[in-house]
This record gives sequence, structure tokens and C-alpha cells, in this order.
Amino acid sequence: MRNPTVLLILIGALGLGAPSWARDITLHKTSVEEMKAACDKASGRFSQDPSGYGCATNCKGGIGSDCIVTCKPDKGCIAQVIGARRPHSLAEALTKPERHKR
Repeated sequence: MRNPTVLLILIGALGLGAPSWARDITLHKTSVEEMKAACDKASGRFSQDPSGYGCATNCKGGIGSDCIVTCKPDKGCIAQVIGARRPHSLAEALTKPERHKR
């Protein structure tokens, strides 16, 4: 009875201590208008304050926080995406790509 308990504790500790699967990607400089348009197209939530602006989506065409792009005025943007994706545009960063047909 003791061994299964120890095993479950070990699995839980490793799962909670694992590194995040999200990654930060640097994107090109984007205007507020471009960000609003891309955010609307991805059905995300646009936000803006004095420190910058950004958009968050669920990566599936809805509001959420799985795919996030933030920008600072007169600087590049940072996209936070899940997994091994490497988006090169706002649209790719805010939505999950369709599976490749084989």
C-alpha cells in the first residue's frame, strides 16, 4: 500500500515541477490598428494601456489566454504560444494552425 502512495506523490511532484510548455516568440513591430484588426479576425480580446497593447485568444477562435501577443509602443511584439509552434505573423500567433493534410 505504501509504494503506490509514494509513486503518486512522485508523479504529482514531477508534473507540477515540469517546465512550462509555453514559449515566447519575438515578432515584428505592429501598429495598434494592425493588432486590433488581427485580434478581431481571431475573435480575441484586445486591450490597451499606457505601457502597450495586446490581444489574447484561446487559440481556437475565441476569447481566452492560451495565445497572447503583447506590444510596447515603437518596439517589437512578443507572442506567447503553447508547444513547439514558431509563428511568424500575428494571425499565426493568435490561432492554432490547421493540421496538415497528408
